[in-house]
Amino acid sequence: MRPEPGQVLHFSEDPAITRFVPHVAATARQRTPYVWAVDAPRCPDYWFPRECPRAMAWTTPTSGGSDLLGPGETRLHAIEHHWLERLRTTRLYAYRLPAAAFTPFGDHAHVCTHPVDPLGPAEPVGDLLALHEEAGIQLRLLANLWPLWDAITTSTLGYSGIRLRNARPRP
Repeated sequence: MRPEPGQVLHFSEDPAITRFVPHVAATARQRTPYVWAVDAPRCPDYWFPRECPRAMAWTTPTSGGSDLLGPGETRLHAIEHHWLERLRTTRLYAYRLPAAAFTPFGDHAHVCTHPVDPLGPAEPVGDLLALHEEAGIQLRLLANLWPLWDAITTSTLGYSGIRLRNARPRP
């Protein structure tokens, strides 16, 4: 599930959104209300239940040798074991939004400061495990995310963590 040219995507477990209105997320560091979306390279970051904590890493042009990824692997996602059933059963939807309404936000998102109507109805994303497999993304199940997170963040890999506050406590 990726956007077509001229589009960005918003992922949600709600299939009935008819208009996206800017808001300040409870966990936001900024106070500006936004509508959030992602472009094609960052879509896989959101192939998860919304509240699922995940650690993600990928090779970059400046990544050195790393034993965190297997031979030939370029991207890794990790979740905790107890989230697997939710990953298997969550019904996730993608909304296509006009990219021209958005501006880049950091290296991971696009934002809009005015209401945005989707370009069409919500589209079922499908089997989240299958999406990872089809995209060639290594998906790891761990008892606890923190040891991997600590290794990723001190490596030369690109990385992102989402909803880490929902992860089990550090061992």
